[in-house]
Amino acid sequence: MIKAENLTKRFDEIVAVDHVSAEIREGSVFGLIGTNGAGKSTFLRMLSGILRPDEGSVVIDGERVYENEKVKRRFFYISDDQYFFNNATPKDMMEFYSRVYPEFDRGRFQTLLDHFGLETRRKIQTFSKGMKKQLSVICGICANTEYLFCDETFDGLDPVMRQAVKSIFANDMAERNLTPIIASHNLRELEDICDHVGLLHRGGILLSRDLDDMKLNIHKIQCVLKDGMTENDLVDLNRIKTESRGKLYTLTVRGSKEEVIGRMESYQPVFYEIIPLSLEEIFISETEVAGYDIKKLIF
Repeated sequence: MIKAENLTKRFDEIVAVDHVSAEIREGSVFGLIGTNGAGKSTFLRMLSGILRPDEGSVVIDGERVYENEKVKRRFFYISDDQYFFNNATPKDMMEFYSRVYPEFDRGRFQTLLDHFGLETRRKIQTFSKGMKKQLSVICGICANTEYLFCDETFDGLDPVMRQAVKSIFANDMAERNLTPIIASHNLRELEDICDHVGLLHRGGILLSRDLDDMKLNIHKIQCVLKDGMTENDLVDLNRIKTESRGKLYTLTVRGSKEEVIGRMESYQPVFYEIIPLSLEEIFISETEVAGYDIKKLIF
């Protein structure tokens, strides 16, 4: 398990990360959401031991990360800014990482290069941005580390490649308990892969929740009430948001699904249905309650 406690990093007068604490469980996907400048990259660089925290600590299974070669072999960091050696080819990067990571899978590396249509001996500097991202992911997966830190990994990939990368992540999570930590500015990119999501804003964690818990306790209902009833009569529902179009009401409410169904049944509406919420809708609801407008923070 990765545990970050009160992580703080300053660059002169700028507080890039401000007393952030988080626990990342093995075998889950931790998504870190935030706008550009929110502190995502700085947070990942402290997790990976590239930057020393000004305050706080990062430990993996009780061992500090910074300047700890043994611990650093347990994770692979894919940065937003792609870096490869001058004039290097994918084969050159394979040789390099094979020396750094003892469990590097050279056979799988070649198989994935072929699958993604990347040439082994072509100069990486001639690759497009998306091709470089693909190569970084292949290097990270084939390093066979326990943790994979991904900074805007899906940015620059076309939709087909995004799904291919997500499938590879899911496969390695199932087969060898890989734990990806993915930073992104786009909620939609993480909705179908993350188990836990944290919202980073102005260097601090604004919201951090397990998606299953969030989805179990917040629901969207569309309903038509019987004649004479209005939204004001729905006193037993813990409503977060109410919208209406004529007689059709759309409600966002808190509570277990069983509680919500029981209360709706008691009102004897003409019609109602519970509709699954998207990750975006959940976060909008949660942050609006906290006094923030996520649409201004993320989109």
